[in-house]
Amino acid sequence: MTDELWVCHLPAIEYRPALELQERVRAARQEERIPDTLLLLEHPPVYTRGRRSDPAELTMGEAWYREQGIDIVDTNRGGRVTYHGPGQLVGYPIMRIDDVIAYLRTMERAIVTALADAGISARARPDEGPDFTGVWAAERKIASIGVHVARGVTTHGFAINVDNDLAPFGWVVPCGLTGVQMTSVLQETGPPQGGGAPLLTAVREDMAARFAQAFERRSAVVDVDHVAAAAAAPAAPAA
Repeated sequence: MTDELWVCHLPAIEYRPALELQERVRAARQEERIPDTLLLLEHPPVYTRGRRSDPAELTMGEAWYREQGIDIVDTNRGGRVTYHGPGQLVGYPIMRIDDVIAYLRTMERAIVTALADAGISARARPDEGPDFTGVWAAERKIASIGVHVARGVTTHGFAINVDNDLAPFGWVVPCGLTGVQMTSVLQETGPPQGGGAPLLTAVREDMAARFAQAFERRSAVVDVDHVAAAAAAPAAPAA
């Protein structure tokens, strides 16, 4: 495969269909039918639980969350419980890797750089344990990361709080960290000035560029139909 990175901007999509799409794209990447691919999107309100989640992290009980209109989905990614919702930028890189730790650190650097572009001084905390994976503005968490790797290819990825409602994080133990304060681009910088692009659009476009740069990939924007068609195509016969 080349050093190309497909970047696909999706509309808001429910979590389960997005998970199914990731698996189809991963199968295509495992068979070398497509290059590394980055899916960028939003989700309707949902809590997702990673492999290290504890039931006690959903402190209000599952029925209560569903009464608030928040879905709950168990996943195979690393990490613990987190929240996704409108206004949060979610990125699912489907990439062939050979070093998970290096992959996580590179993703953190890409997010830190994109946040710097937005005027936010952020950092990773790699030496403080797996629950601190992600990106922080001072002591406030602004981006979460959790991945899964099968046959050398990743799914899941990162979520950056841009202008989403932060209250649902306070109804759980986010990332297994009691008392952690979550923040967002909007909370750190205030509303954008000067009538430019909406905040989420600006962060989405910049993050796509910074991600490709961090991984030394040449990005090419493709639409979801192109990705879906490539993922559905039969594998090429062996030479």
